[in-house]
Amino acid sequence: MVERLLGYIGRPFVQIFDTIERFGLFILFQSQLFKLYPLAFKRYKIVLTQIEVIGLGCMGVVTLTALFTGMVEAIQLYGGFHQFGVETFIGYTIFLSITKELGPVFASLMLISRSISAMAAELGTMRVSEQIDAIDILGVNSKEYLITPRIIATVISLPLLVIWFDFIAISSAYFISTGVLGINPIAYQETLMRLGEFNDIMTGVIKAAVFGFIVSSIGSYIGYHTSGGARGVGQSTIYAVVYSAVAIFITNYFLSSLFLYLDW
Repeated sequence: MVERLLGYIGRPFVQIFDTIERFGLFILFQSQLFKLYPLAFKRYKIVLTQIEVIGLGCMGVVTLTALFTGMVEAIQLYGGFHQFGVETFIGYTIFLSITKELGPVFASLMLISRSISAMAAELGTMRVSEQIDAIDILGVNSKEYLITPRIIATVISLPLLVIWFDFIAISSAYFISTGVLGINPIAYQETLMRLGEFNDIMTGVIKAAVFGFIVSSIGSYIGYHTSGGARGVGQSTIYAVVYSAVAIFITNYFLSSLFLYLDW
């Protein structure tokens, strides 16, 4: 009875220390990759292939998400803005929320579900089938060959996806606002052009680059260190998606606070 009670008390502390240890190993692993990033551009064909797989592979789901996000935002904001007679400010409000917050976060979540999960599963399958060991035996640095091109491709792809997301979401919101809700299109455009700033777009693009680095680092790390056969591949895929999504929300808070402090 006493041993069981002590076990319940001590288990959370053991889990905390295990988490700290795993995070430390993750940081050490990432530090080893920094010297490999310049070498990855020698394999530019692999980087371009990964941009196609990671970036273009997400275009469909990102487009659909952006389309309906803009439409829903327009409908939801109209009710509140209409009560105060300031419907023309809907355009700027949507522009601000999409470019600074919803665009980078939603696009990142779609990329996680579509590409980062596939990345973890692919690398995990290569690990459990000993393909990564074979690459190392052949004298090729598996980290340089498999991981850094994927991270670079994600960092390049996600900001472009966010820009596309912004365009689709803002356009769909405009058509719903002016074509369905009856808002004056000229007043809508004037308010948006007068208040909207390029820095708002750049905020989302910078966030997307940071998010891309984080989620690809997490997905590739978990996939690269998979063990336990087919079951381990499935668990690695789950961990990659969950940890990446949580990391996005945490990082978004700190980046938003930083931009607010810098008055960006």
